[in-house]
Amino acid sequence: MQKEDLKVLNKGEEDEMELQAYRLCRWRLAVVGVGVLCTGGFLLLLLYWMPEWCVKSTCTRTTAREAQVVLLQSTDEFRRWFLAKVRVMLAPGRSPFHSLETQTTSPTSTSSTSPNVANGHTPHPSGGSSDQELIRRYADYQPTQIRYFTLHSTKYYWNDEVQNFEVLTGLEDLQVSCSTLHSEHSAGLTRNQQEYRRLFFGVNEIAVKVPSVFKLLIKEVLNPFYIFQLFSVILWSADEYYYYAMAIVFMSVISIATSLYTIKKQYVMLHDMVAAHSIVRVSVCRANNEIEEVMSTDLVPGDVMVIPSNGTIMPCDSVLISGTCIVNESMLTGESVPVTKTNLPNPAQGGKGAEQDGVYNTEEHKRHTLFCGTHVIQTRFYTGELVKAVVVCTGFSTAKGQLVRSILYPKPTDFKLYRDAYLFLLCLVAVAGIGFVYSIVLSIMNEVPAKTIIIESLDIITITVPPALPAAMTAGIVYAQRRLKRIGIFCISPQRINICGQLNLVCFDKTGTLTEDGLDLWGVQRVENGSFHLSEENAYKEALVKSQFVACMATCHSLTKIEGELSGDPLDLKMFEATGWILEEATEEETSLHNRIMPTVVKPPKQLLPPEPVTSPEQDMELYELSSAYEIGIVRQFPFSSALQRMCVVARLLGEKRMDAYLKGAPEVVASLCKKETVPEDFAEVLEDYTKQGFRVIALAHRRLESKLTWHKVQNISRDHIETNMDFLGLIVMQNKLKAETPAVLQDLHRANIRTVMVTGDNMLTAISVARDCGMIPPQDTVIIADALPPRDGQSAKITWRYADKPSKTPRLEEVTISLEDVCDVDEPKSQEHYHFAMSGKSYAVITEHFPDMLQKLVLHGTVFARMAPDQKTQLIEELQGVDYFVGMCGDGANDCGALKRAHGGISLSELEASVASPFTSRTPNISCVPSLIREGRAALITSFCVFKFMALYSIIQYISVTLLYSILSNLGDFQFLFIDIAIILLIVFTMSLNPAWKELVPRHPPSGLISGPLLFSVLTQILICLGFQTVAFLWVRHQPWYHVWTPHSDACNLSSHNMSELNSTELDDHNIQNYENTSLFYVSSFQYLIVAIVFSKGKPFRQPSYKNYPFVLSALSLYFFLFFIMLHPVDAIDEFLEIVCVPFEWRIKLFLVILVNAFVSVLVESFVLDVVLWKLVFSRDKQGSYGPTPAAPPPQAGIEPWWGKCLSWLCCKRKMAPKARYMHLAQELSVDPDWPPKPTTTTEAKPRPENGSAYQIMMNS
Repeated sequence: MQKEDLKVLNKGEEDEMELQAYRLCRWRLAVVGVGVLCTGGFLLLLLYWMPEWCVKSTCTRTTAREAQVVLLQSTDEFRRWFLAKVRVMLAPGRSPFHSLETQTTSPTSTSSTSPNVANGHTPHPSGGSSDQELIRRYADYQPTQIRYFTLHSTKYYWNDEVQNFEVLTGLEDLQVSCSTLHSEHSAGLTRNQQEYRRLFFGVNEIAVKVPSVFKLLIKEVLNPFYIFQLFSVILWSADEYYYYAMAIVFMSVISIATSLYTIKKQYVMLHDMVAAHSIVRVSVCRANNEIEEVMSTDLVPGDVMVIPSNGTIMPCDSVLISGTCIVNESMLTGESVPVTKTNLPNPAQGGKGAEQDGVYNTEEHKRHTLFCGTHVIQTRFYTGELVKAVVVCTGFSTAKGQLVRSILYPKPTDFKLYRDAYLFLLCLVAVAGIGFVYSIVLSIMNEVPAKTIIIESLDIITITVPPALPAAMTAGIVYAQRRLKRIGIFCISPQRINICGQLNLVCFDKTGTLTEDGLDLWGVQRVENGSFHLSEENAYKEALVKSQFVACMATCHSLTKIEGELSGDPLDLKMFEATGWILEEATEEETSLHNRIMPTVVKPPKQLLPPEPVTSPEQDMELYELSSAYEIGIVRQFPFSSALQRMCVVARLLGEKRMDAYLKGAPEVVASLCKKETVPEDFAEVLEDYTKQGFRVIALAHRRLESKLTWHKVQNISRDHIETNMDFLGLIVMQNKLKAETPAVLQDLHRANIRTVMVTGDNMLTAISVARDCGMIPPQDTVIIADALPPRDGQSAKITWRYADKPSKTPRLEEVTISLEDVCDVDEPKSQEHYHFAMSGKSYAVITEHFPDMLQKLVLHGTVFARMAPDQKTQLIEELQGVDYFVGMCGDGANDCGALKRAHGGISLSELEASVASPFTSRTPNISCVPSLIREGRAALITSFCVFKFMALYSIIQYISVTLLYSILSNLGDFQFLFIDIAIILLIVFTMSLNPAWKELVPRHPPSGLISGPLLFSVLTQILICLGFQTVAFLWVRHQPWYHVWTPHSDACNLSSHNMSELNSTELDDHNIQNYENTSLFYVSSFQYLIVAIVFSKGKPFRQPSYKNYPFVLSALSLYFFLFFIMLHPVDAIDEFLEIVCVPFEWRIKLFLVILVNAFVSVLVESFVLDVVLWKLVFSRDKQGSYGPTPAAPPPQAGIEPWWGKCLSWLCCKRKMAPKARYMHLAQELSVDPDWPPKPTTTTEAKPRPENGSAYQIMMNS
């Protein structure tokens, strides 16, 4: 049953989860209740921390259909557990898309019985049914029970057909086709249907509930660490250590208050961002052709909204079915360029067959979709027509809802540092356990009272796990965040600063990130009679004013006037401005007056028009009949589609009968739609010449349309009818300049062994050229382009390899078969030959699907990924993370949101709302922020290591002192604890974190975790040194000639003291605090805290040296001075306060020598043995920077004695044999593979996969 009922939710998606069904069990609940009472509520806390234990201990397994509680586990690497209660709702039907009428007469009908049912109303609704009639019709109907649960603002409903819980997103669930949207969903819903659907889809609102302070407080206080602190405070109070207990309470209160303030502030910010304009009044069309005003919260999928002409903020995702809208989508994409949205084409009206009638999909039809949160600036419509849109998704199912959900419920940041920190704490707990047992045994042997045994043995545990650890660990991050803010980098996820210190690969978007945002027109190259003219600087010439080339430049765009200013895509804007023409948009009154005149007209300026008609070639005679009023009206626009890589307009010259179609787009695509004879023979060479130089090339084409195409027919025709048999007009060459800072920054990253990758939506050759220009690909390196083709005509998928600089002609092929398992992944190239892979988004998709085993090889050396869709960018980041890279992503927010969120460190160069998705946002709009972020990340990471090591040593030093004192039934005094914990530890911890970052990036990478050879060596050696010197002091003091068991009447300072009778030392001092051992250990241990603080506070190469950290230097010196002062020159008041006893001056000098030797040994071991020998000999071999084109790690330090050098290598770094990071392991394997990289004369073909592994075939040029 267990296997049968393990359901998978959201299969194949990012939030895929496994579901186990449970029902409550009364006897188990009773047993747990008794357990909670017996443990004083601790069991309840444990079950709160562990939801899976909670469910398994109180419930029994059942079928998913009958579940009362569901236990969910994410299938990602984090395997997080979630718990949700299943609720029951009563509704008139099982599916929101059931027709109420059909449901009444035949409750078993499903949503697939007829189109009427799917639509939710009949095509000809009966207009006059009264409320009484409806009540009578539904009176005898039995409501259906629907089971559902809510998790992460998403409702999951039980579906009997698939026997699983499913999410209802909206109209897309119906797999509705474009023609069906027009024919069956364009009339609107009745009020009853709307209310019925709202039962399922809920209120249309992205509700970010700001939790009350009380709720947040409870959640924060129930953190395991605060519970441990509470336990410590109760214990110390029982032991009368009131002052320290109060100090810890005070620190915890400040820590909790700060945390609450930060969390609350983030919730309020998000709530305000989402709430702004989220609730508006909207007009909806009802099924009886009425228009009704409702609140946007009432909208459901299937409602038909009327978009007001003066614009609005969209409250949901909807698809335009009539009219045109100009929309600012900066909220989603980060680009404030207005986008023109056109109505969804209706294949049924265009007279096309069903094969062209695709299923509506938000991503595919985004040029017709208005997304939630985007701002509709203005609408365009024709007389008597309203601009209407069908609601597709509401609430959290919308694009904006998904973005907010990803912010509200982020994936945990998996970072080795935090996992290691928990392991380290467990080790400390184990050490505490030993002390716990030791103190109990010792106390029993000495017949100590039971109460004292319990308190003192538990006290050992509170000493070993330092209560100030969380505050100390956060300090470095807070300081780094402040420094980042100073250089204009804002951070909404501070925990990621540490992770940025580990980045060893950074992906960059191209346009707006590496290069300037705008494009400049470099020149045009016209084509006439199938051959190219010489290139010209611009088209602003009298001779060209009436040419089709200029007409195409002036009309084929999606520009619009907003408040008198031209706005639109920057490329369109530059192209139109280059013509010098004027764009005029008709007002509403003009539109209604002329009934069907198009709103947009373009015309040349008067000074460009010749004073009289100019004679011209025959084919253009018709164009010049009305030269005095030379105007072109844009009749229909087919907007730019990234899938089609082109846009097209239908235009008519004033006074003309026939219309013209103008097309612009990617040159390869445009050429394929043109008549062969009009495309120059040297087209490919000319194009390649431009793209190699890094120019962005756009091709233009034109076609005279048949006279039978009327205005009305053009409005409904499909673009495929228009975009065929065109005449090639020529090329527009645009230049995208590199930002001035780009080459230097990339050079810094390369020097620091940080790999750089370009991920762009632009053309492949342009991207390669820019990569070469900015130094991402050095001039001597080879670029191998992987062209992957999907399977077709019975042939399997294949990859053709070619060099970018020397594109090969199609070779003759001979076959060689290679098993995939033999070929390993890409790195160190043979014979120092460096190579880079480049591929397009299409190739990436084919390789992902048909060559999954090869993908890792390619990403290991892939440097240019061109024409990548937003989701492909995210997939690439995941793939790189899959081979253990720490990936950074830098983009301008345009279409990089997903990738910015997914990367270990995403930095957005856009300050728009889209930057909410990115952990970091830079005010400086260039990539110089990337090295700064990595430097600060490295400094924060090393600070975290320093602090953690220091806190571990602090607890161990105190543990050693207490354990030694327990052996003589003594302990440290309350004020000694207080002085150590507050005056020394807190002061040092909060100032040692202030070291700023080192001024440049170095090739060495910081360690990624605490459990690494050098760090463990450092901590363990310092523990042994501290243990040794404390033991020496403890034993040596007992062997002094003046030593005797201290009593309140002792006076060791006066050596001529009479030999007094021994009094009971507990008369005045219950805890036996005052004695010579305690005083000696207090002095030695106090200095040890300062010694390890200085030894661990590392500077170069990741942080500025500690002597530049003035607060730290001042604190350390003040404490040294104070301790030396009270040790060498006793002050009665201080001695009494700290419960120190008087010892002879010569013993003070001996202690001083012990401390000096301790300091010398600590510094020697840390600075020489660890930094010089271990780092250079061992750790440099394990560094993470080595990848393809960078040189290998330098050889081990010369001059080291071979025998002990080998021993050290063997002891600390056996793992050199198999590198930890997968990409290094794959690189090592590939370096010995003779068939990698593929030769430029080969084609790799996918073969059916055998069971024992996949194979592919490499075909070679003979």
